[in-house]
Amino acid sequence: MSTKETIKVAIQGIPGANHEIAARAWFANKEVEPVACHTFQEVFDAMHKDPDTLGIMAIENTLVGSLLPNYTMLRESGYFIHGEHKLRIKHHLMALPGQTINDLREVHSHPMALAQCEAFFKDYPHIKLIESEDTAYSAKVIEDGQLEGIGAIASSLAAELYHLDIIESGIETNKHNYTRFLIIGQEDHIEKAELIKQKRINKSSLVFSLPHEEGSLSKVLTILAFYNINLTKIQSLPVVGVEWEYLFYIDVNYNDYDRYLQSLDAIRPLCKKLRILGEYEACQTTHSTNGETVKKEKVQQALLSI
Repeated sequence: MSTKETIKVAIQGIPGANHEIAARAWFANKEVEPVACHTFQEVFDAMHKDPDTLGIMAIENTLVGSLLPNYTMLRESGYFIHGEHKLRIKHHLMALPGQTINDLREVHSHPMALAQCEAFFKDYPHIKLIESEDTAYSAKVIEDGQLEGIGAIASSLAAELYHLDIIESGIETNKHNYTRFLIIGQEDHIEKAELIKQKRINKSSLVFSLPHEEGSLSKVLTILAFYNINLTKIQSLPVVGVEWEYLFYIDVNYNDYDRYLQSLDAIRPLCKKLRILGEYEACQTTHSTNGETVKKEKVQQALLSI
């Protein structure tokens, strides 16, 4: 019987999805109870319904870039980023026990997963690739219907949960496939104060708009550089209903929290609607193995997911 505290985490997808793997890794000292959500908006809805529920949300991927709608949902939700997690995404081919790759007529998965494994299936022209709504869901459908001749591309955790055998491991073409997830929830001033005291907070996510004037963004970046603030990510999105005005979402790293606060005071007069989306500890990259995760060295560059 586990003595770990149980925490509810809203995930996009069903149990076995990469969102659950990332949540288990970040909350390694707790028992994670996943709250399955069909869409990212439902993740925020689940958190609104139950204040004790946290959320995890993919924000960008090394192969396909940023999930732009998620930036807007996060900003409009009023929730804050508690941390981040970067996960190496591995795709496995699985089917009912006893099935071999020669038995398969179809393989089902999310279209992004299928695209990332196309090279593997060139050697198996007899297999038809079928798009589905989710990687883990494809695995669950096979178990529920005891479907022979059908395979799925999903995580090793999905194979474990839905009692499927992995026929081939790591069939993705590009092995440098990382997804960055954000852990989100209500702001916890006590927790953040303790992290600041321990000098563990070294990354922030900010959003602001700027007047449509020559050099406005350059001025902000120059000030951040002066205070030794390292810009690791910048994403612009148009301000709806305002011509040629943009919201800038930026991630910054720093070693001195007080100097970081000074930089915010310096850029605030130049910005419109500056808001801190989260102040947290820069994450570690992990590799998924049988639903478990192994911590690796910290990485400073921003690394989306299915």
